[in-house]
Amino acid sequence: MSIDFSINAEMRADTGKGASRRLRHAGLTPAIVYGGGEAPVAITLKHDEIIQHIGHEAFFSHILDLKLDGKTQKVVLRDMQRHPARRMVMHLDFQRIAERDSIHMHVPLHFMGEDAAPGIKAGGVVSHLTIEVEITCLPKDLPEYIEVDMSNLEIGESIHLSDIRLPEGVTLVGLTQGEGHDSAVAAIHAPRAQIEEEEQQQEVTDEEDKAEDE
Repeated sequence: MSIDFSINAEMRADTGKGASRRLRHAGLTPAIVYGGGEAPVAITLKHDEIIQHIGHEAFFSHILDLKLDGKTQKVVLRDMQRHPARRMVMHLDFQRIAERDSIHMHVPLHFMGEDAAPGIKAGGVVSHLTIEVEITCLPKDLPEYIEVDMSNLEIGESIHLSDIRLPEGVTLVGLTQGEGHDSAVAAIHAPRAQIEEEEQQQEVTDEEDKAEDE
């Protein structure tokens, strides 16, 4: 992991909508930290600091250092509420983690080698069918992202979950759920104009076959 995220937090006693509004007016963001066999704790964060953090994709799939009352806790972000119209974070949920306990996380996919793919060189178009996957692993094995190699893909071919090369210690949750869950994550297909031309040609062929039958 190339980035270390440290979050400075303070305890808060006041809860409720009114207290949260006052915090936001003061440039603070209400949050909660829970799990790890301890009671949930209401906290506040500096909004400007959070805004800087969420500018990094890795913040959402990273082990975070939450500094509270002189102690540092290892946490992951579980939920974040944004303002519907303004660049404002309204609330965050953090979960404490333990080194020996597996965690479930959603991590982004980074698609590599598209320009080198034979299907692209032949005029095909890439479709990213999903941009993240759910994984399970120990905290020490948590990747910031997972690479998907598309360099060998032809037109009409796709990459499924089972085709992804995973880092050591990482399991795709979808592949543990049985048949029918090995979904495609990316594909290369023919340009729309070519598809429409082929469809028109097929319609002509169908009409000719119909006429011959009659």
